[in-house]
Order: sequence, then C-alpha cells, then structure tokens
Amino acid sequence: MFPNGEEFGRSGKVIYGVRNPAIMDLLLIAVSGIYLFLPALLPNSAAVLLGGGTPVDFGRTWRGKRILGDGKTWRGLFGGVAAGTALGMAMVLATDALDSPDIWRYGDLAQGAGLVFVMALGALLGDMAGAFIKRRLGMERGQKAPVLDQYDFVVGGLGLTALLYPSWVASHYIDGESIVALLALLVFVPLLHRLVNIIGFKLGKKKEPW
Repeated sequence: MFPNGEEFGRSGKVIYGVRNPAIMDLLLIAVSGIYLFLPALLPNSAAVLLGGGTPVDFGRTWRGKRILGDGKTWRGLFGGVAAGTALGMAMVLATDALDSPDIWRYGDLAQGAGLVFVMALGALLGDMAGAFIKRRLGMERGQKAPVLDQYDFVVGGLGLTALLYPSWVASHYIDGESIVALLALLVFVPLLHRLVNIIGFKLGKKKEPW
C-alpha cells in the first residue's frame, strides 16, 4: 500500500484508489489476438496488389458458372502467402529476440514458421472458398456479400491453423480469458476490411470500395 492510499498491482487501471490488473490484462489479450493474426490479415491485400495473370480456376466453369472467377489468380495466391509468411517470420524472430511473453508468441522457431505459413495459406483458401460460394449464389465478382466478405479469410486462417495446431489456437483464442482475443479479432476485421478496400479502390486495384 502506497502513502496516497493507492494499491498498485503489476498492471491495470486505478479505480477508486486501487489498481485493477484485470482491465489491462484483458486489453493486452485483445491486442494480442489481432497482432498474432497479422500473417493472415496481410495476404488478401498482398494478393490484390501482386495478383493478375492466370486464374486459379483456369477460367473453368461448374454447372454453368465460374468456379472462382478472374479475381483469384495463382500469382496473387503465391504472392499473398509469401507476404503473410514473411511478415509472420519477422514477428517470430522479433518475439524470440525480445524474449516476449507467451501471449505474443507462436512458439519456437520451427513451430512459428509452420504456424505463420499455415495461417497465411488458410486465409487465402478461405477467401477462395468465399468466392466459390458467391459464384454458386450467382453473385458477380466484386458484388457485396456482407459477413462472407469480412470473415471468409478469418474462418480459413483460424480453421486451418486450428486443424494443424489445435493447442496453440485453443490457448490463444479459446481457453479462458483468451476468448477476448477472438472477440477483438471479430470486431476489428470488418473495420480493417473496409479501410483496405477503400485504399485499394483509390489505388485503382479494386473496382468497388467494399
């Protein structure tokens, strides 16, 4: 207890003279959920900037409709995965060099490399799955599809990572207070998605600002 009557914990906010560590801890968990998912957030934007060329579906149709569409290309897929993986590896090396707490880490170097690659790949596979669904619904490329547009890559990124690294996903996004990280990610993604699309539209890389 300090002379001014305030009791200080290891972190948190002073409320009625007592520092509450839980508030700051939850904020850190929320931020970590967004931070750790950056390798999956970058690939979509990188794919738009680096894309073009041969479509992933090679222009083929299924039941009279394109499988994916011209917007999903091999160059965009490889470029997006490479960008997300490169960013993720930089994060892995940085957290290792700084000896960061587990809340900010992907694990050791080997696990971290696998995790960020899977996360980046899963994000683009999820995005392609969203395009596949839109084509089946008769929606044209660029047509707005609320929820699907914002979360297809989140489902893909977390889903594939959970399939291959279930304990890491559980400990960082599901178990106990870590669920706050998942909630923060779900709130943050639509805001980021909108901002990135507006920037892409301004740069002439997207036909629509959504």
